[in-house]
Amino acid sequence: MGNALRIAFIGFGEVGQLFTRQLAARPDVTLTAWDIQFAGSGGAAMKARAADGVTPANDVGEACRGAAVVISAVTADSAVDAARQAAPHLKPGQLYVDLNSVSPTTKTRIAEALAPSGCDFVEFAVMAPVAQPGIAVPILAGGGRAGEIAGLLNPLGMAITAVSEEIGVASATKLCRSIVIKGMEALMVDLGLVGEKTGVLPAVLASLTASYPGMDWAQVLKVMPGRVRQHGVRRAAEMREVARMLEENGFDGGLAEAIARRHETFADPKPKDLTKPADLPKTDAPAAAASTSSRSTADVA
Repeated sequence: MGNALRIAFIGFGEVGQLFTRQLAARPDVTLTAWDIQFAGSGGAAMKARAADGVTPANDVGEACRGAAVVISAVTADSAVDAARQAAPHLKPGQLYVDLNSVSPTTKTRIAEALAPSGCDFVEFAVMAPVAQPGIAVPILAGGGRAGEIAGLLNPLGMAITAVSEEIGVASATKLCRSIVIKGMEALMVDLGLVGEKTGVLPAVLASLTASYPGMDWAQVLKVMPGRVRQHGVRRAAEMREVARMLEENGFDGGLAEAIARRHETFADPKPKDLTKPADLPKTDAPAAAASTSSRSTADVA
């Protein structure tokens, strides 16, 4: 284990737990993890979810100490703060990776927060849901050492493509894609709700299938609202980053803000919000089942 690659994860949510569990199976990797919730009342239970071979750290400094690669897997609205907290504990030669779905400007702010440490910064943009592929999920990387980290982590089972030495290209690609994907998810939420209530859902799905036969609309409607219910609060933060990117480029971010609100309210409704039903709409209508697409919509993020 003397030559093992030491990787630290800041943030131990869905991505942090999944990635560390899969990387821990490698004999040539040592892993530490830190999450701000470790210090809270549920910290012990959260630490207990760490896989064998993953050491929960007592603080961010302990996690970063001696790590060749530090990966931030927090939330979009915490990404800059995570970098600021880590910076005093980082040194030249270390690689700090941010894989959070934030705007190019936010990635630049992260780089600025890290600059006094002398470490190197690489942005990651995760281009699909992580649940099925895990560490093999497609990732775009940007930064001066993007190619180097791809060469370092791909042999461990990751699928990183270096796209630019500049910060911002990978994140802009991801967020432009999110306009479509998160927008479709919001549309499917409302389609399912009102289509089910009015009894026209089978006819609508049949019409969509006739117009766009390459899409399995019944499967889209089956999968997407569930994603919003589970991840909508986090994805709302991502869509607000999209709005920021649009506005910084001179465009109206209103649509992205509306998508963010829809994700947020469906995932975490207020006490009097009646827009979230107890059950997702049924989508097994025969008329909507036909599709020529061979690609599962469950693979779309």
